[in-house]
Amino acid sequence: MKVWVSLVFGLVLSFFISFLLGFVIIPELRKLKFGQTILDIGPAWHKSKQGTPTMGGIMFIISTVVSFAIVIITDKLLGGNLIASGSVVEDSVKVKTFAGILMALGFGIIGFADDYIKVAKKRNLGLTIKQKSTAQILLMLAYLGALYMSGNTYMNIPFVGNVDLKWFFWFFGMGVIYLTVNAVNFTDGVDGLCGSVTASAALAFVVIATLKGFFGVGILASCLAGGCIGYLIWNWHPSKVMMGDTGSMFLGGMVVALAYAIDCPLIILFLGIIYVIEMLSDLIQIGYFKATHGKRIFKMAPIHHHFEMCGWKEVKIVIVFTIINIIGSIIGVALFYYGAK
Repeated sequence: MKVWVSLVFGLVLSFFISFLLGFVIIPELRKLKFGQTILDIGPAWHKSKQGTPTMGGIMFIISTVVSFAIVIITDKLLGGNLIASGSVVEDSVKVKTFAGILMALGFGIIGFADDYIKVAKKRNLGLTIKQKSTAQILLMLAYLGALYMSGNTYMNIPFVGNVDLKWFFWFFGMGVIYLTVNAVNFTDGVDGLCGSVTASAALAFVVIATLKGFFGVGILASCLAGGCIGYLIWNWHPSKVMMGDTGSMFLGGMVVALAYAIDCPLIILFLGIIYVIEMLSDLIQIGYFKATHGKRIFKMAPIHHHFEMCGWKEVKIVIVFTIINIIGSIIGVALFYYGAK
């Protein structure tokens, strides 16, 4: 199968699977009364979203994995091998791709447990910090262990080339994964925001993976983009469903998986610039609040809530933030392309 055909096929197939699943999953979530709980610490006007079905991330999780499998199997039946195309070490690409998918699914399961406790057990905070952190650490160690065993301890830095991180690989990896997954989770606070930003990042990963010749990785990214876009039809303001931690943690895992699959986890700083801004705004707010004994820089953090309180409509926030992420993604693609060694 031609590369461009597989990329379009994956995106379109994932889009339709995600979109069509909405007709099945959303009514079921309503029937099970799996509604979103809005905490008192959030904007007061978000109370109108109380009871909106959550765990909608199941839609793009299924569409991403299923469409990727269909494209790869179809390619195999036609005599191709896109999953390892362009790679010198075939097994290395397979490990990074499939270990990444399993890691993302693992984060999705942790998120599902968190969501389930919130809605079924009536515990607003879901899993305890200790429970969630322990599960995340074990999952991160398993993923990094798979990369380590396959010799993937290096990282590509634009204009520098491949750098073997050696023992620092573990500390760096734990930091990148933990921060990224939680930053993506912070971004999920406005209808359509996390899905739109992640779709733009995924499309940038498609470009980079294709340029590098990692066609299997590009297909996975295109399936993720299609799944997010299909989900957005249901999540655009006013949303009929929310992704919950089930979806946001899966997306965080996928962003990390794609970044490691192209050997450049640092590219997240550009392709996921909005994730970075959201995380930093929260950290700055907390730090400044403690240092000044109660003063705040932002009206509310993460920063999308600040703009809400400044009078911005949710749709405007989503459009502006997505445009910023697209600009960051273009810069990231340019750095990768011109800085290749």
